[in-house]
Amino acid sequence: MVNVKAIPRSRRLIVVKEFVVYTGLRILLFLATLGVVLGAWVLAADEANVLFSVVIAFVVSGIGSYFLLERQRAAFAARVEARAERATAAFEERRAKEDVD
Repeated sequence: MVNVKAIPRSRRLIVVKEFVVYTGLRILLFLATLGVVLGAWVLAADEANVLFSVVIAFVVSGIGSYFLLERQRAAFAARVEARAERATAAFEERRAKEDVD
């Protein structure tokens, strides 16, 4: 288990940077899509069904993020993979050390 307090604050920010960027862009894309869907619905019908607008915006922003946020998703995935590899290596090192003892 990694002690978070042992990691310097600047290093902790670097570790979560990709997560924050990708998640922030996903939220921003969803809100922008929701605004467009609600606006179009109000223009077309003078009132908007908010539940259907949210569902439509969720689907459209999900599809859009698949194409538009590919680079950010790849950076986030690379960070997660590197961290998993380090954790696996540390686990194997501890297991090998126990075998020697």
